[in-house]
Amino acid sequence: MIEDEELLMAVLNSAPVVDGFPIEQLDGPAGSELVSRFSGAGTGAELLCLRRTRDALQGIIRGEDAAAKRLAATIDKAALLPEITLEGIHWELDAPAAQRLAARVALAWSHVVQELPGRLRACANTECNLFLIDHSRPGTAKWCSMATCGNRMKARAHAQRTREQR
Repeated sequence: MIEDEELLMAVLNSAPVVDGFPIEQLDGPAGSELVSRFSGAGTGAELLCLRRTRDALQGIIRGEDAAAKRLAATIDKAALLPEITLEGIHWELDAPAAQRLAARVALAWSHVVQELPGRLRACANTECNLFLIDHSRPGTAKWCSMATCGNRMKARAHAQRTREQR
């Protein structure tokens, strides 16, 4: 599941905002490179399914009502099949090639929200399009990165307080 948590975050964060505009990383050579890291083929159909899955999951995380239906539509042919051995039951993902990575992303999302409720969230910087899984003990992380968004937001808050004190 750790690899799939990495897959989840790679897909969720595949449209970062650079100079005020989202940059699509699930397209062309960048998309093929990203999915190949997770044993994907990088086909156009697979990348399209991943983009739709990403957009639906981002909507779910942000509380959009219709996003769950959009997610269901992107992985409608996926199923978990039991493989029974002497050691127990192992659930095997069965999905068309174009939906396989998207289904893994959806399963990783489901695992994270069940095991770490409230810890998968959008960055608190409204100009950022990235997400984080808060693994901290208190569960109070707000930013995708303290080095970028955290410092930027703290500097803005400080500047605002300074202006208000004048």
